[in-house]
Amino acid sequence: MGVIFIFIDGVGIGNSSKENPFYSTTYESFEILSGGNFFKNGDGVNNTTHIYKPIDANLDVEGLPQSGTGQTTLFTGENASKVIGKHFGPFPHSGIKYLLQEQSIFHAVKESGKKPYFMNAYPPIFFEHSERRNRWSCTTLMTKSAEIRLNSTQEVLDEKALTAEIVQNAWREQLGIDIPKIDASEAAQRLLNILPDYDLVLYEYYLTDKAGHNKSDEDAERVLKPLDEFLLHIIKNKRSEDVLVITSDHGNLEDLLVKTHTRNEVPLFVLGEEIDHFNKVQSLIDVKEGILKCI
Repeated sequence: MGVIFIFIDGVGIGNSSKENPFYSTTYESFEILSGGNFFKNGDGVNNTTHIYKPIDANLDVEGLPQSGTGQTTLFTGENASKVIGKHFGPFPHSGIKYLLQEQSIFHAVKESGKKPYFMNAYPPIFFEHSERRNRWSCTTLMTKSAEIRLNSTQEVLDEKALTAEIVQNAWREQLGIDIPKIDASEAAQRLLNILPDYDLVLYEYYLTDKAGHNKSDEDAERVLKPLDEFLLHIIKNKRSEDVLVITSDHGNLEDLLVKTHTRNEVPLFVLGEEIDHFNKVQSLIDVKEGILKCI
């Protein structure tokens, strides 16, 4: 068995009203994952193979949660916001980088003798920019620090990695990189094909957060449609013994009335066998431990 960890940036649990694109439009994957209750005060799901519950992303710190501290907390199990006394982002604050460099879920998986894999790929311009400024996102810093190679163009061509927008359009149309177009179901199958070789496969989708900042229904639909197809294929085609874990770092897209992040709780979706230990997850802090108990 393996664990599929899908991190979706900037998705909280919003109101049952039109400013919430998850409520105003039906996305089948989220309907399945939430039992049709993906809105505030909706019933959760709790059975032997399926959990849906709201978890805290505020971390006992005032202000709006941010990606740098939220993601660091999620990937390390340490309250990064408390460590520096504030929320910070989008990149990790210098005072919490050590958590990603030494205590991440990738480090823990490797130390247990198991194999983690980061499914995202990055174009050459990303490496040029990041290396010149020595400025890395939480996921890329974690991956590099665990001595796992970051994927680029060749891994996409070899069907061993995915681009940030799932369907590979941006690299071809905006960067002029010659890679084929794929649909979201093909992308999902690519992940499922990789999974048997690893114990944990992580994929990050950050376009949801960008759409939330834009306060645009059109942008929301544009980024949620491929995500919906991607998740739906995984839900329907993963092996029963594989565990699918989906969560976020903070709210944003669920409220298009504001362009900022929100203090809403974020969803935790878990599908698989022997997942009872996720019942104890209350906040971003607890997700790492829940995943490690599955591996």
